[in-house]
Amino acid sequence: MIKTERYRRRIPVETHRVLVVEDDKKIAALLADTLRKYHYEVHTIEDFDQILEEFTAFNPHIVLLDINLPSYDGYYWCRQLRQLTTCPIIFVSARSGEMDQIFALENGGDDFITKPFHYEIVLAKIKSHLRRTYGEYATKQEERVVKTGKLQLFLERMELHIGNEEIPLQKKECTILDLLIRNHPKVVTREQLLEELWDDQSFVDENTLNVNMTRVRKKLADYHVISTIETVRGAGYRLNLSSEES
Repeated sequence: MIKTERYRRRIPVETHRVLVVEDDKKIAALLADTLRKYHYEVHTIEDFDQILEEFTAFNPHIVLLDINLPSYDGYYWCRQLRQLTTCPIIFVSARSGEMDQIFALENGGDDFITKPFHYEIVLAKIKSHLRRTYGEYATKQEERVVKTGKLQLFLERMELHIGNEEIPLQKKECTILDLLIRNHPKVVTREQLLEELWDDQSFVDENTLNVNMTRVRKKLADYHVISTIETVRGAGYRLNLSSEES
């Protein structure tokens, strides 16, 4: 009688990426070691002037963010990250006051964990946010696409498609192009753009919109998009489609 060895079929599991933004090296290392034991891919920030660059390179599914950081605090970095992503951001901080938690949520955070913490709590919250954002509890909805001519803007992906070209966008770039494409060929006023881009316009410098518009124009130029964004003096901006892309 020949014995047949039975093997359990291994089902591949998606590895989620966690970015740890924590300046206490001991805590950062312990968090990273714990998360790796549960098969998460982890990157810890060491250069706190390069958070946005390292975020973009690592492209995490979720961020653990301390408040007390060198140079700028976690509230500042959360606002900056929210210009790039909608991924869950969990504040992990020794601050335990009500206002600290309120500021964390108002500046774009999704949750708050107070130090000292139990690693089981951190793991449970990470799993919960990942399920809600990417997994079984994620809202299933039809992908939103806005079009004009040969330009297609995929809002959830934050990508502009022209023919076979796929252009990755940052959040504010996507918002600007969304307004320009939806309103084409009409002019979009500065007031409309400011209202969509910033919740509180009173803190927006006059030049901030110009800077963001310059970035969008440069992005289009870098990818050899012929269509342009025209400045309509005293009114706002308008998308001009080239004959090849209309």
